[in-house]
Amino acid sequence: MGAVIPAKILGLEGQVIKNVLIDEAGGRVRVVCDRDRRRRPVDHRTGRTGSVNRLLRRTVLDVPLGGWPCEIEIEYAETFLSFGQVRVERLPFVSPKVRVTRRYARLIAGMACHMPISTVARHTGLSWDSVKAIECMHLAETIPIPDPQSLEGIRYLGVDEVARAKGQSYFTLVYDLSPGERYGRILWVKEGRESAVLLEFLDALSEECADGIDAVALDMGPAYIAAVQASLPNAAIVFDRFHVIQMFNKVIRDCRRAEFKAARTLGDLTGQQAIKGSLWLLLSNRTTLEDTDRHRLDQLLAQNQPLATLYALKEQLQRLWQPDSTFAAMAARLDDWCGMARVANITGLNRFVKTLQAHRTGICAYADHPITTSRLEAGNVSIALLRRRARGFRDMEYFKLKIFQLNTKDTPSFLYNRASPVPSLTRLSTVGKP
Repeated sequence: MGAVIPAKILGLEGQVIKNVLIDEAGGRVRVVCDRDRRRRPVDHRTGRTGSVNRLLRRTVLDVPLGGWPCEIEIEYAETFLSFGQVRVERLPFVSPKVRVTRRYARLIAGMACHMPISTVARHTGLSWDSVKAIECMHLAETIPIPDPQSLEGIRYLGVDEVARAKGQSYFTLVYDLSPGERYGRILWVKEGRESAVLLEFLDALSEECADGIDAVALDMGPAYIAAVQASLPNAAIVFDRFHVIQMFNKVIRDCRRAEFKAARTLGDLTGQQAIKGSLWLLLSNRTTLEDTDRHRLDQLLAQNQPLATLYALKEQLQRLWQPDSTFAAMAARLDDWCGMARVANITGLNRFVKTLQAHRTGICAYADHPITTSRLEAGNVSIALLRRRARGFRDMEYFKLKIFQLNTKDTPSFLYNRASPVPSLTRLSTVGKP
């Protein structure tokens, strides 16, 4: 005896299931539906109710049913609104512009969030272009992209750049670093890293929102600095600890390379052996090293005075950012450190000191606005994983959607109709359980 399948179980709103066919030769299930005649056609653009001009049929792909690929033959109305105005009705369970159901599009996008498009295509039997088109449409519908004109309640911003591919075109990213639930939200993604790109975002902010921004965390690139100074003259610019230490680490790298070349020139095999493979020791914090690594570091510093001096200066530089400090105290510590660095007279160090002094106000602004770009760097890592998974991006709009997708929390709900997280299930019973 056959069973009647209610259309509500399959989420086919406005349809009546007439037949379910199994095509064993084609290896798929086909669900045949007719339009519910009790349903009045409604124009999805204006919300006006019309009359049925004629009925049309088409087939859309759906999630597998019982392990079989599934396609649904649906019937929909061409809506007559007025003379010369006829529009096809939109079915709520069908994803627009792609011939799949919304739940199948959600499944495709959920898989593509963790796998390359080529892998998703191989698992679903779709073409690469079809998978990308389905995911793009789903992301465009479901990913909220903030509008700069409607933003409010922002206290801190973070600005950084990210490459589409190594050494290729760049994007400017703006993050919300205000404390609270929205911390780390991506607000703006735009091609280019010129001052005009950031100005486009800042100038689009409402006057109230712009006046409420207290500080902006940046690297030391002049383009972004100029944009913030022009559009947000009352906001402080904060140069993050990460970029300062990163610049000093380059000084250590250059000095270590020069010391190794000098030891090789003099034929000092002991010095070469001590320096070789020691970069990570010099860049690491001493507290994170094992006892054997600390012993090796001590031996290196005892044998090489320039590297020992730089290592001591690195430890002192990290103490510049102390909690509950004031601008004046932080500026005094910075000046003291620059004085010690000048006395050291190491190649490249004087240039670094000049850079610190030129950006002294922005570095010490951390005392008044303790924000960092750690969230930005974490975002860059996530974007790098996107690039690696996709083997690069050619479609920039698609790349932007994937970046904005980082704002959404990952849940297992793409396997189910509802968007809410799946509640925890009780432990399944096993065969032969006593």
